[in-house]
Amino acid sequence: MATEQQEHLKIEQLRQHNADEIETIAGREKENLEGWIPTLASDAEVRDALEKAFDYRGDVTITRKDGSQVTGYLFDRRTGSSLTDSFVRVIPTNERVKVNVVYAEIAALAFTGRDNAAGKSFEAWVKKYWEKKVAGEKNIRIDPEKLD
Repeated sequence: MATEQQEHLKIEQLRQHNADEIETIAGREKENLEGWIPTLASDAEVRDALEKAFDYRGDVTITRKDGSQVTGYLFDRRTGSSLTDSFVRVIPTNERVKVNVVYAEIAALAFTGRDNAAGKSFEAWVKKYWEKKVAGEKNIRIDPEKLD
């Protein structure tokens, strides 16, 4: 827990700098993937797109080469030496089953759901906290947003 003097110094620092200038750790740039439909022309593009889908916190739609589709949350992936021995695991929307889809069976991928984690990093939470603190608020609470 910070002392009153430490908090006062932090508030003074925030008044003189913006949050980007005082960041101490280099972060990874988060891409906005909502609505993106990647090109899956090569094995490398398939692997790259599925890695991004794994990090994505919204639903994706996978179209298989046979024309069938699965829409849901991609929660796991197992990468092998080729596309035929690599697969993703998806929890389809409105179902309680887990579906395995082999990379080699994927014809198209679309980021169709809203990214529920967009703008909700720890850094964003800390920034909101300090903005409220600078404004003089007491008993600060930053509650999570309700899920859809």
